[in-house]
Amino acid sequence: MNLGIVILNWNGESLLKNFFPSIVKFTSEQHNLYLIDNGSSDNSVAFIERNYKRVKVIKLDKNYGYAKGYNLGLKEIKEEIICLLNNDVEVTENWTDNILKQFKSEPNTAVIQPKLKNYYNKSMFDYSGGAGGFLDKYGYPYCRGRIYNKIEQDNNQYDEISDIFWASGACFFIRTDIFKKLNGFDELFWAHFEEIDLCWRIQNYGYKIRFNHTSVVYHANGATLSHENPNKTFLNYRNKLFTITKNSKNNLFFLLIEKFFIDMITSIYILFSKGTEHHMAIIKAYSSFYKHINMLIEFRKNQSRKIKHYKIRTIIFKYLALKS
Repeated sequence: MNLGIVILNWNGESLLKNFFPSIVKFTSEQHNLYLIDNGSSDNSVAFIERNYKRVKVIKLDKNYGYAKGYNLGLKEIKEEIICLLNNDVEVTENWTDNILKQFKSEPNTAVIQPKLKNYYNKSMFDYSGGAGGFLDKYGYPYCRGRIYNKIEQDNNQYDEISDIFWASGACFFIRTDIFKKLNGFDELFWAHFEEIDLCWRIQNYGYKIRFNHTSVVYHANGATLSHENPNKTFLNYRNKLFTITKNSKNNLFFLLIEKFFIDMITSIYILFSKGTEHHMAIIKAYSSFYKHINMLIEFRKNQSRKIKHYKIRTIIFKYLALKS
């Protein structure tokens, strides 16, 4: 199977200098490397073109965000399998081999995530993906290896190939034909949660999202957009609303009412823990959501919603049992 490794970049010269050496070192030359540059104003493109001749650079005219940036750049990429890789990820030896074998043996698998660990503390799972993601009723994501803000040490407790609900966009292997069949990421999202929305849609079409523990990568979480940035809070809260409105099988009216009260309580906590800017980011997220709600409901009407989220209590009970 032919594979294309695709890195989306915007003003990430320092990240490319730090993380690209491992990508080149541990990726077989039979696989193509691509850099989609989102209109960087730094020397990212010049650095890659000067130091890595095997990398094919796709230059976009401005920053289109994660979702549209990938959608535009991937139009030029023809490999059967693509790996969407953050520019803040360090890969390891043979990181692609078993993933490709799994795609060959599992024709109904559309997406595979490797084990995602923390770059700064390599014995711990990474916040953004761990050993594969799941979703609760209200759109709050969690992972094996990370429940809410509690991150686990990797003691091989999740070392099995298994079904998951969503794969992290930090390292996201997908069949190219399925990505294009579903029109890629929803560009309305800009960044954050677009991979969860896509994974949900993929499952509605009958394909699987899988985790493979034999491939390990390390993610410098927050290097691209810090958790301290209010814009990240805005995108996370707004895009959760987008995702559950489009895809949830629950009664939407009652679900949104319940979620509103939960998010407002959360916003008060955030007001005192993170400050006014983050609190207002949640308010702005709701304002943006209501501006788009008619469009989202129209999508919902035309979307086959077969797959349900994982319930909160299921994963929490399993987590407590594991820790006891």
